[in-house]
Amino acid sequence: MDYEVIVVGGGHAGIEASHIAAFKGHKTLLITGNIKNIGDMPCNPSIGGSSKGIIVREIDALGGLMGRIADISHFQIKMLNNSKGPAVRSLRAQADKITYPKNMLKELQNTKNLTIKEGMVEDLIIEDETVKGVILENGDKITAEKVILTTGTYLKSNVLIGNTSTESGPHGERRSNKLSDNLKKYGFTIQRLKTGTPVRIKASSIDFSKMHEEVGDDTYWTFSCDNGPSYDIKNQQKCYLIYTNPKTHKIILDNLNRSAMYSGLVTGIGPRYCPSIEDKLVRFKDKERHQLFLEPESMYYDDWYLQGFSTSMPKDIQEQMVRSLEGLEHAEITKYAYAIEYDAINPLQITPSLETKVIHGLYTAGQINGTSGYEEAAGQGLIAGINASLSLENKSPLILKRNDAYIGVLIDDLVTKGTQEPYRMLTSRAEFRLILRHDNADLRLREIAHTCGSITEKQYENYLNRKRKIEECEEFLKNTKLKITEEVKKKFKETGILVPNITESFYDLLKRPEIDMEFLSQFTEIPFEFDIKEELEIQIKYEGYIQKTYKEVEKMKKLEEKQIPKDIDYQKIKNLASEARQKLEKVRPISIGQATRISGVNPSDIAILSIYLKKEYNHE
Repeated sequence: MDYEVIVVGGGHAGIEASHIAAFKGHKTLLITGNIKNIGDMPCNPSIGGSSKGIIVREIDALGGLMGRIADISHFQIKMLNNSKGPAVRSLRAQADKITYPKNMLKELQNTKNLTIKEGMVEDLIIEDETVKGVILENGDKITAEKVILTTGTYLKSNVLIGNTSTESGPHGERRSNKLSDNLKKYGFTIQRLKTGTPVRIKASSIDFSKMHEEVGDDTYWTFSCDNGPSYDIKNQQKCYLIYTNPKTHKIILDNLNRSAMYSGLVTGIGPRYCPSIEDKLVRFKDKERHQLFLEPESMYYDDWYLQGFSTSMPKDIQEQMVRSLEGLEHAEITKYAYAIEYDAINPLQITPSLETKVIHGLYTAGQINGTSGYEEAAGQGLIAGINASLSLENKSPLILKRNDAYIGVLIDDLVTKGTQEPYRMLTSRAEFRLILRHDNADLRLREIAHTCGSITEKQYENYLNRKRKIEECEEFLKNTKLKITEEVKKKFKETGILVPNITESFYDLLKRPEIDMEFLSQFTEIPFEFDIKEELEIQIKYEGYIQKTYKEVEKMKKLEEKQIPKDIDYQKIKNLASEARQKLEKVRPISIGQATRISGVNPSDIAILSIYLKKEYNHE
């Protein structure tokens, strides 16, 4: 074999997959159409966001690159949903579109065991339903034991603007013309999906005085569990908030038939949770206005990104739409918005390890699996890279459960429910979100990463050190008592907090919602770092809810432990509903727990399946 692992595609999924496979000591080749596009952000110039920021933290905890590179490549960062409770808090950084890919490429080029090659993969080498390598468009064959496809939006992609359709990938790059057809030939079900991007506007043509400023937080934040902040908190780049208006809406609605989406040109299904502006107006007719954000793309050029204004309208209509917005009356468009259609596989044809059911040794990750977003792609790429490596090492795959990580929720949703539209991670998708928080990603996943060999010993030591400090802080809070003196009573009354009747520990006082670490620090210094105190405060205040969540997790674990044999014949199970039989046959769940999450499989079907397993396979 030429290589142990070949990764096809240099986007966010391909980066993580190739890096982790090489990090784990396997000879790895990353094949990409254009090395300059490695780590590119063709759409939004940001990393993180609601729920997505937690995925980035999980990627970092598992040994991935995205969080670490984002920390040294951004010019604004803030914690979203800070006032809504720890379960939904999530970091979002404005990343520099020049700096981020540059730093990422440098990291890959310095990764031992990793080779980067420009090329276009047209086909796979398949023997006995097992992948043996890839075939390039020039006919060259490169062999490998494992192949990971992370092709993004390049499979037979078409760029759509108005009534024009151009065979192209993002940025006018060449598309992949033959690979998806060959995947179909091997037995994969191919579906057509769509996404889009808004206009870019020249900064000097924008009147920022008419817009509301959006500034970065005055608290230092990092995605990385290991590295401290490296930015000037007082010198963060501003972003701006504006709104659509009746004039904007009239222009769009009057020209709806000229949009590629509504003219019949679009055949792919677009993302429900990131719709185009014309789709928003059609679907949400009662909304008088929609918020938009102006965000700089880079400090090295003056293009600004109009978030929330994705469209496939003709260029002349785009100009009218943009100039109808307050502060953009004289806007100069430097890059027009477009929609892009592309091929993807049906994710029901992949396993929880991200190895495909159709071809052994072949893994897929990112938008080829039907997801949208850099973070969702990177998370899948990391898991695919880890599992391809573990397979080479004759070890069991890493299957993250729904109570382990948002990445586990993401993959389980894909392989159990499938998707007919670009899948986007939302906090509402995670039933155990109270224990899948930003603050505890390392506590949840670093032990798993150490077992998989995906982090360094230094990273593991950092985790053990933080865990020890949390334990020490907990003991400090339990052993530190607050005596109710007259001075103490005065400070309580000054802040309107009910005075305790008896001496209590700091630990017990923190159970009261109106008391926090900062308030208690005026009585006695709490000698621990901010993140340690934050972690303990969350654990203490939400202790009852967290314990309740873990009880639900235990119920789920019992169902996950009831494995379903790979060779089970659902046709032999009497009294199963026909829909349940079809869905079970299609998904082929690995456990009763996974079976319960399949749409169309009801509790009565699960009961019948459980009885059958007990009778035929001695399942308890």
